[in-house]
Amino acid sequence: MRKTISLACATSLAALAAAGPAQAQESVFVGHLMDITGATGFVGKFYGPAVRDAVTYINANGGVDGTMIDMDSVDYAYEIPRAIQFYKKWTQQDMVAMQGWGTGDTEALISFVAKDEIPVWSASYSGHLTDPTGKNPDTKKPAPYNFFYGPSYSDGCRALAQWAMEDWEAKGGEGTPKFVHTGDNHPYPNAPKEACAAYAEELGFEVLNPVVVSLKPGDFKAQCLTIKENGANYAYIGNLGPSVVSLFKSCDTVGTDVQFMANIWGGDHKTMEAIGDTDRNLIFVAANAFWGSDAPGMETVRAISEMADPDVDFRTHHYIRGICTAYYMKEAMAWAKANGGITGPNIKQGMYAREDWVPEGLEGVCIPSTWTAEDHRGTMTVNVYRGTNVEGDIGIERVAQTTLPRRDDWLGW
Repeated sequence: MRKTISLACATSLAALAAAGPAQAQESVFVGHLMDITGATGFVGKFYGPAVRDAVTYINANGGVDGTMIDMDSVDYAYEIPRAIQFYKKWTQQDMVAMQGWGTGDTEALISFVAKDEIPVWSASYSGHLTDPTGKNPDTKKPAPYNFFYGPSYSDGCRALAQWAMEDWEAKGGEGTPKFVHTGDNHPYPNAPKEACAAYAEELGFEVLNPVVVSLKPGDFKAQCLTIKENGANYAYIGNLGPSVVSLFKSCDTVGTDVQFMANIWGGDHKTMEAIGDTDRNLIFVAANAFWGSDAPGMETVRAISEMADPDVDFRTHHYIRGICTAYYMKEAMAWAKANGGITGPNIKQGMYAREDWVPEGLEGVCIPSTWTAEDHRGTMTVNVYRGTNVEGDIGIERVAQTTLPRRDDWLGW
């Protein structure tokens, strides 16, 4: 599916053809990276189309106060060189903003987008993207034009470690509990590894050596035996989807008694369904309302979904998070249009214009968020969910909501 999917709406193209160069902006161009066929396509096939569907809906309802969003959505198959290739192509097309995807490509483009002044909303929640000025000496690289909606991978893992310690104490655990990070040796699973380990130690865990588990599904019995022999009580999973399913099944086979906890991409209805009937549950991070919620903003979510495909009767929370992300971009663009025009620098300033911000029409769906010129951690609030599968009956319930401290030493890490 390595083809370019043009999202330019016919009406916006007609308006562009009719308008002279002196007219106000009739449309603005946005590049959009999706992974549909690559290593993270299991969730990319929900999130990427959600961004696309939301923009289509926005354009059908007046665009950005009359300005259409001309979006070019491409499946780059989770390949960093292809992401850079598309980015360079789009900069020749007067791109004003970009919707990104993976951690490897997003981090590789940090300096490019800063130089070109192009704000990027990624589906990578790497803590390395949250320090816009580089004021924290531990920050790898300042990221002034990078944004994302939801808690960082590091903060998500910190919240899971916090939940785990509370769970250990509530169950009357004796001695020092053991925490282990599992995941591929790749920028995405590795992003929170050091930061989360440091906080787990701070909470009182013994942190074990990480266990490498491939993003690709496979036989992970050897890794499960390592986890079992090391006596891990809580294991963070930095992978997603099929890999999580393989890890669950492999560890069931060898009798590994450990509580698995997954990042924001690692837990959802589809994953629990694929795991099958199990006595084991999965604790995971989420950042928005789920399908079926009675939140007022779900009316907008359902309308976007129905316009995209009226036959679909269920959407994952990844799809809904994609909608939140697109709408933050849209409202930052609206601020920019009212304050000098829809340009990269103005859109960036639009991200700082509001506090405790929920896009209009998405009330109760997206977590209130605040970005500042000094801190791109939009939210420190982390929702923790438990997924179960009992004889095919999938259960998803929230077990905690944590608001972490906005510590300076955690910025960019």
